[in-house]
Amino acid sequence: MGSAEVKAFLAGKGYGDRFVELEASTATVAEAAAALNCAPAQIAKTLSFIVEGAPVLIVAAGDAKVDNRRFKDFFHTKAVMCPREQLPELVGFEAGGVCPFGVNDTVKVYLDESLKRFETVYPAAGSGHAAAKFSLDELYSLSGALAFIDVCKLPQPQA
Repeated sequence: MGSAEVKAFLAGKGYGDRFVELEASTATVAEAAAALNCAPAQIAKTLSFIVEGAPVLIVAAGDAKVDNRRFKDFFHTKAVMCPREQLPELVGFEAGGVCPFGVNDTVKVYLDESLKRFETVYPAAGSGHAAAKFSLDELYSLSGALAFIDVCKLPQPQA
């Protein structure tokens, strides 16, 4: 799936006006934040893992990092990322455009607690030049998330 399919998916759900295609790259948190003129932490990055042989997506704030201990406590296995080259087959998107909606049917989606600091977040939307703008409730609903989980850590404030 690519950005055209995501745009159609969102339009079909009544959220077509939330889709943004940009000239600038949105493939990384820093690039997306610059292109969308928002804080990097507001980028809802979608991280792809393999858990019990199946793909799992964790959507986290742009400044959050997966905490291996928390991940293992929740999933009862160590964190193993999906190989980049297998993302289209396993999840349905290329690296840099993985979003938490419109994914393959076998993909489980979770939202990390790190997102709860924001009213509005910006996930990727199918390519390295597309994003969307959602409230947390909208993102939760559109993604079909199973739950909010706490598997990430935030950066420590600078003294």
